[in-house]
Amino acid sequence: MADVLIVEDDATIRTALVRALTARQHSTMTAPTAMEGLQSLVANRPDVVVLDLGLPDLDGTALLAMIRSVSDVPVIVVSARDDGDGIVAVLDAGADDYLVKPFAADQLDARIRAVLRRSDATKTVGPVTVGGLVIDARSRIASLDGAALELSPKEFDLLLYLAERAGEVVGKRELLAKVWNQPYGGADKTVDVHLHWLRRKLGETADAPRYLVRVRGVGVKLAPPA
Repeated sequence: MADVLIVEDDATIRTALVRALTARQHSTMTAPTAMEGLQSLVANRPDVVVLDLGLPDLDGTALLAMIRSVSDVPVIVVSARDDGDGIVAVLDAGADDYLVKPFAADQLDARIRAVLRRSDATKTVGPVTVGGLVIDARSRIASLDGAALELSPKEFDLLLYLAERAGEVVGKRELLAKVWNQPYGGADKTVDVHLHWLRRKLGETADAPRYLVRVRGVGVKLAPPA
């Protein structure tokens, strides 16, 4: 059971989500606008936010940025927007999952349970250290040789996932499934681009790696410098 904040301007959809989630033993609170949603988030501290992008006062992506400035609460975006680049951008901006409308209530329930499991896991794990890298999942702060790294939310997720498996080769399919929540595959280029950005922030390149080592035809592994 979770306390779920639903930020959705369509009253019919809002009512249907409340009914469906209540039937699955969740408690719900609702907001029809972005600003009411932000106020409810701060006041009620829900376990999960279900966020529509098409809000009347602010686009949902703007609200997502506001949420991420004050909270690490799991956010599941629900939207009729189904373009791949847009979905990737929203996930990179800090969303934990993305569902395209229309969807079955059981799908949303499963996604809520999944993001809560991931959230609970980060609460029980201390900082991960690999060489001079220190990644703290709870505070979402990463540092290299004592200096803080300025990472996007998805860059942090990618670095943490690899650090938790330091020394293991991880394939792109696995990264798409676990970091981007795309279990049925996606664009390999998404992984390549984020690895490129991550390497730049770690002060390395694919041709001269320090931490991120490419294993051709297999994947990538994170390991301390030799």
